Amino acid sequence: GDRMWHFAVSVFLVELYGNSLLLTAVYGLVVAGSVLLLGALIGDWVDKNSRLKVAQTSLIVQNSSVILCGIILMIIFLFKTQLLTLYHGWLLTLCYILVITIANIANLASTATAITIQRDWIVVVAGEDRSKLADMNATIRRIDQLTNILAPMAVGQIMTFGSPMIGCGFISGWNLMSMCVEYLLLWKVYQKTPTLARKSAKVEASELKQLNAKKESDTKPAEGVQLIIEKDVTGFEPQEEKEVGCAARIAEPFITFRDGWVAYYNQPVFLAGMGLAFLYMTVLGFDCITTGYAYTQGLSGSVLSLLMGASAVTGIMGTVAFTWLRRKCGLIRTGLISGVAQLACLILCVVSVFMPGSPMDLTVSPFADISARLFENEPLPTIASPEPEMIFATGMPNMLNGSIDPANSDPEMSPEPVPLISVSLLFAGVIAARVGLWSFDLTVTQLLQENVIESERGIINGVQNSMNYLLDLLHFIMVILAPNPEAFGLLVLISVSFVAMGHIMYFRFAQKSLGKQLFVCHTPDPKAAADSSPPGNTSTV
Repeated sequence: GDRMWHFAVSVFLVELYGNSLLLTAVYGLVVAGSVLLLGALIGDWVDKNSRLKVAQTSLIVQNSSVILCGIILMIIFLFKTQLLTLYHGWLLTLCYILVITIANIANLASTATAITIQRDWIVVVAGEDRSKLADMNATIRRIDQLTNILAPMAVGQIMTFGSPMIGCGFISGWNLMSMCVEYLLLWKVYQKTPTLARKSAKVEASELKQLNAKKESDTKPAEGVQLIIEKDVTGFEPQEEKEVGCAARIAEPFITFRDGWVAYYNQPVFLAGMGLAFLYMTVLGFDCITTGYAYTQGLSGSVLSLLMGASAVTGIMGTVAFTWLRRKCGLIRTGLISGVAQLACLILCVVSVFMPGSPMDLTVSPFADISARLFENEPLPTIASPEPEMIFATGMPNMLNGSIDPANSDPEMSPEPVPLISVSLLFAGVIAARVGLWSFDLTVTQLLQENVIESERGIINGVQNSMNYLLDLLHFIMVILAPNPEAFGLLVLISVSFVAMGHIMYFRFAQKSLGKQLFVCHTPDPKAAADSSPPGNTSTV
């Protein structure tokens, strides 16, 4: 249901606003800004409440918001002409604002669900078995990849052979049904895992020791746990004083925001998390930007759908590679190998920039298009109605120059066919790099799971989500500033540079954690790792 909604909401917004991407752009910016600002607060809320309450509340809020949004969209589709005439169209504008606001609430609730289930529950269910934790992470990612393929296909077919209104009704009904099923499944998991009911400082100490294979005599982790205990005590004692001071209540979210980012910076896996975030600063993914560029190069929607399917297959291969590499070389080395594999595949993307068919032209200013729009009052291009199979929703607009759409060109003045060597190499590199990308993503995910203590899992992962959204937002701003196809090759080079910087950060983390043993690839022995682990080193070998 969540994947269906993420795919469909942007399509619905395009349909509502006369095939313009304005509402989709606003929605994407609101979503990214909200998670960036509220990620730490959401994580702090996850930490301060019981696991079952957090999971149930976020699940109900998420699905209820989607259901309500679907109902409002159905009403808008039914009575759009009447709403346009009421109050000079302001009522329709209010409906648009309401839809984007509720959809944003659904996304925030989805973020809370992902943090509590994928970053907390799964760690407790796996216990001290790291191999089980790795297998569970990989399985969840495979399911995620499959739903990324199946959900858009299902919604796309319904909207193609039915209508957007039928699609809204189907998604609302599906989320209502899935909410009940998910609620029951969460309750069963909670009942079968008694440790999920305990969320205290004592559990934090024992769990930290189990996950990192530490001894009872280690001093630094004990100090960290002692700090958390003191923090909890001071957090619960002065409840009455907090209720008296209104200024303290107002300042509390800002203090939580600051403390969350400071705690994230002080984590031993900070560089690994930053490395993952830097991978979001890229146009080398199957989002609307790369899709739009592919259209300018002559690829059809059917070809792109096949390429998306191939990328999902290589993503699943990445999850398989992760579990195999982790068993053979250890967790930290798996991230290093995955990074090298990803960068090696992205060399094809760099080569594609200089191959025949590449529109890259350094004589054209990357900012020529945006400056023409702003300073010469040139009208914005209109977007032709996309075919159903050509829609790939990501919550952000296609920033490429719409004037090069082959559908709008005059058949008598059609340009010569563009050589496909450049775009073929580009997508070959993007698809092949998914193996290393998803293996690296799973590596950093498990490092965060194993090295962040229980009382801070929520807020640390919330800040990690904020970092991811920040870099993702920066990459869209980069495209807004240089939207013409002639500048896309430059964006590719910048993207590969940021990916390289992310893996350099991870290499530095790996070097600090393993030292001279970094390049000694061997099958890790948990017992040996526990005996040889130096005091205060919470990294996983």
